[in-house]
Amino acid sequence: MLGPTRMVPAVPSLPVRFSEACERNKEPILLVLRDWLPPRARVLEVGSGSGQHAVHFARHLAGLRWQPSDRAEYLGDLRERISLEGRRDLAPGARLADPIELDVDRTDQWPQGPYEAVFSANTTHIMAAASVPRLLAGAAQVLGPGGLLLLYGPFLGGGVPTAASNAAFDAHLRSLDPSMGVRDAGVVTEQALSFGLEALADGEMPANNRILVFRKRGATS
Repeated sequence: MLGPTRMVPAVPSLPVRFSEACERNKEPILLVLRDWLPPRARVLEVGSGSGQHAVHFARHLAGLRWQPSDRAEYLGDLRERISLEGRRDLAPGARLADPIELDVDRTDQWPQGPYEAVFSANTTHIMAAASVPRLLAGAAQVLGPGGLLLLYGPFLGGGVPTAASNAAFDAHLRSLDPSMGVRDAGVVTEQALSFGLEALADGEMPANNRILVFRKRGATS
């Protein structure tokens, strides 16, 4: 779910899914997470894909408790990545849990919260349009009061692509499946609000991507 992938051997005869996009964006995203996540945050990642984000963040954020997840067809490679790389060199106190199956369209698969944050990268444009509000609803369900939802990827602004590359990408996705496509940040924000998630930030990221940050209402000041 995290963009184009290629197979690379982590150890002889044991290929693991690899995303070049994850490799490029993991450090910029890490900087954002440092700013937003509370200490020792318990985080659910939706659509962990190759697992590169999970490993990188757990190696650089002390006390982090990261729960990777993805749909059943992606769990094999994700589990291999966590097994090979996610059990060593972690930041002090950080924990990287075994991946769990999670399809946002399956309300029974959302894990028990509360989480301090839900994170998802490069998923909203791949999933069907009808699945985006289900992602938002599920996040609101598992977040504790004041918990954060962080969504990374390409987004439209007021229905307009923020870059020519995003317009081309949107057209490509819709040619593959009309239900896919780059989502409008304003629409996602309105949908999130309907589930009690208020917008906190809309930050520019490298390669014409953005990161949207929402907070579940009910925080104590």
